[in-house]
Amino acid sequence: MASLDLTGDIVELTRTICDIPSVSGEEKELADAVEAALRAYPHLEVLRDGDAVVARTDFGRDTRVVLAGHLDTVPIADNLPITIKGDFLYGRGTTDMKGGVAVFLQLAALLTNPRYDVTYVFYDHEEVAAKLNGLGRLVRNHPDWLAGDFAILGEPSDGTVEGGCQGTMRVKITVPGVAAHAARSWRGSNAIHSAGAVLDVLRAYEPRRPVVDGLQYREGLNAVKIEGGIAGNVIPDLCTVFVNYRFAPDRDTDQAEAHLREVFAGFELEVADRAAGARPGLDRAAAKEFVDLVGREPQAKLGWTDVARFASLGIPAINFGPGDPLLAHTDNEHVPAAEIRKALQVLTTWLT
Repeated sequence: MASLDLTGDIVELTRTICDIPSVSGEEKELADAVEAALRAYPHLEVLRDGDAVVARTDFGRDTRVVLAGHLDTVPIADNLPITIKGDFLYGRGTTDMKGGVAVFLQLAALLTNPRYDVTYVFYDHEEVAAKLNGLGRLVRNHPDWLAGDFAILGEPSDGTVEGGCQGTMRVKITVPGVAAHAARSWRGSNAIHSAGAVLDVLRAYEPRRPVVDGLQYREGLNAVKIEGGIAGNVIPDLCTVFVNYRFAPDRDTDQAEAHLREVFAGFELEVADRAAGARPGLDRAAAKEFVDLVGREPQAKLGWTDVARFASLGIPAINFGPGDPLLAHTDNEHVPAAEIRKALQVLTTWLT
């Protein structure tokens, strides 16, 4: 089993973690190494569920914060082992998100007397179907393990704070028609043509840009797929437009659905999937102090992340980690070593 030195150079720890392949579903070797390394520290209680490892302090502090990061990566693209060029680490996982994981592991080892009690969560299966997500499994099986007042998810955020996250909803809008032979099209009704009315609604739609807890979110409503037609000589009797709605966290999923039913009044609408967003929670004292330490203007998270799982437990959460999120999952994935060190410095100062 690989051995992790949690108290040495943070960049070398990042390299070691990245070089342990942990594509979703294959996290066991890394989870074993993380568990073994954390159990060496008597100030931590270490728990495990599958390939998710949780370590926590219990000093009786008034406030508990949760630091969480996923161990898995998307498939390797001939970019492991990682390489170091100048101040940059190149390879799978460097950005998404083993730089953040390395920072949290070192904090767990070195902070033997933090100002807050801290729960460190390292989980599996983030990069695949939501039903497999290790953090979601912990929410279902062990919500008490995740109890806290404020959480930070170590997703890459370019070294700034990204507050909360958007909700997401995908709906199917079905437009009926009447089938006919294409040579006698007037005897039918072309469902694909009629679906143009749905596209007209989308083209005319003006997304909200609400401010939530001081951060401006930008919503989006877009057709992402269209299905219709059975053959080249048949007038289609059915057309389905798939629409994705990204909504600000001042709306819950019921409100988001009600909004879509109003926008598409008169059309048959079916919700295919939904996920609530998460408010930033930047009004909490711990969050305010953290944002001040980062020293950069916080941004709204335009996308969905696992901070929403903390929100479902009533825990406000933010995204903060080294690396440019636009490089996540790319073959050219890389992270500046300086950003890893900066994240470690900011979190250490905040927690001590």
